[in-house]
Amino acid sequence: MLYELKNKNDFNIYSVYDKEFKEYGRVLEGYDFSEVIRYMDEKTSVPSEGNIYVASCEEMEVLNIKDKIQEGVYGFMDIQIGYCNGNNSRLNALEYHKGSEVNVAVTDLVLFLSRVFDMDGLNLDTRNVKAFYLPKGTAVEIYSTTMHFAPCRVSDDGFKCVVILPKGTNTPITKFGEGVGEERLLFMKNKWIIAHGDRQDLINRGAHRGLVGMNYELKI
Repeated sequence: MLYELKNKNDFNIYSVYDKEFKEYGRVLEGYDFSEVIRYMDEKTSVPSEGNIYVASCEEMEVLNIKDKIQEGVYGFMDIQIGYCNGNNSRLNALEYHKGSEVNVAVTDLVLFLSRVFDMDGLNLDTRNVKAFYLPKGTAVEIYSTTMHFAPCRVSDDGFKCVVILPKGTNTPITKFGEGVGEERLLFMKNKWIIAHGDRQDLINRGAHRGLVGMNYELKI
């Protein structure tokens, strides 16, 4: 699959097993994600268009993996387990959290990633973005200094991805970010975001227009 994606796209696509990924996160090994993957396969679906994001899914949060990840990755901090399923194929935006994000690829998928310290003020040139392929069944910890957004599909069937975060992340806030500094990027609880001009819908909802350059599209 990775070989096919590289042949169809005019930008580099790395594997999360390549050394280039070490700046952005790490592959999680030694954890059994079979229960959450089974739940995702049997109980969730890919929408006919667009994406669906559920920040906290109670049925997954009672599974054994929650305590294992809460202890081993988050040092006993409270966490939430949700998911993102969809049909996305573009970069569109980048966000970051104060705390790592764990992604479990229920299907093959690609993540567009950059780093907070690549930003110039409140903007980021998309030439600083790299694409990484996650094979089905792979789990990764995305560091808090890594900017990311919705996964990209690698087939017409769409993608499914488990998303684990500090509890409360990506839930609504009553006051959007204001001012001229980082606070301007605050979009939801523990969610700072910059959007590409192609995503006027996000900008209209309060996201900062801060992605400059090509809005990469993954061809499949």
